[in-house]
Amino acid sequence: MNVYETNCICKSLKNNVYPGRGIVIGKSKDGKKAVTAYFIMGRSENSRNRVFIEKEDGSVITYPFDETKVKDPSLIIYSAIRKTGDKLIVTNGDQTDTIYDFIADGKTFEEALETRCFEPDKPNFTPRISGILDFDGGYTYKMSILKSADENGSECNRYTFNYKPLNGVGHFIHTYNCDGDPIPTFTGEPERIAIPDSIDEFTDIIWSNLNENNKISLYVRYIDLENGKEENRLVNKNK
Repeated sequence: MNVYETNCICKSLKNNVYPGRGIVIGKSKDGKKAVTAYFIMGRSENSRNRVFIEKEDGSVITYPFDETKVKDPSLIIYSAIRKTGDKLIVTNGDQTDTIYDFIADGKTFEEALETRCFEPDKPNFTPRISGILDFDGGYTYKMSILKSADENGSECNRYTFNYKPLNGVGHFIHTYNCDGDPIPTFTGEPERIAIPDSIDEFTDIIWSNLNENNKISLYVRYIDLENGKEENRLVNKNK
């Protein structure tokens, strides 16, 4: 096995009924764009009752599609993407705001996540996955996963991965390995995946390979590394 191989993300998604929520960060093949993507999936009516909304400041939030059907908003309504200074934060929960506040206070990504833990949704103990794109003096990125140390949620294990971007290479982390009861937590390092130059191509690859019954929303952003210009694509199953 070639550990430096990059595969189409479709290979990770096509036959996986439930990878859960997923973050991709990397760089376009031509080396001109920083790239990130975030998708959500859901099995319950409460989880499926969501859409992504992009705000004027470039942040992205999850929001109820039908507010009358909301049962528990605590783990499904949050800011998924926020920007502070020269940093872009992407996460699967309200730790987005924790990271934002810590960085605004001059602290670090890691310091912020030291104060957080996996989600309290026993027996799954859904991991908190987070990423940050840093454009201070160049482009680098980090990814993190906070996982339960055991089936009882006794302790939280924290893993952070630091990357210097390579052309055409992205890293993909998701909350679950696959479907199950309880749902098995993601294991190992973020997966190496290929990132094309076209945002429309990448958006289509991800969306078309997510399980039709469980996919909910997808957001993709390409950022020009020379001038900072952004291209965004937002796809909601609920319309």
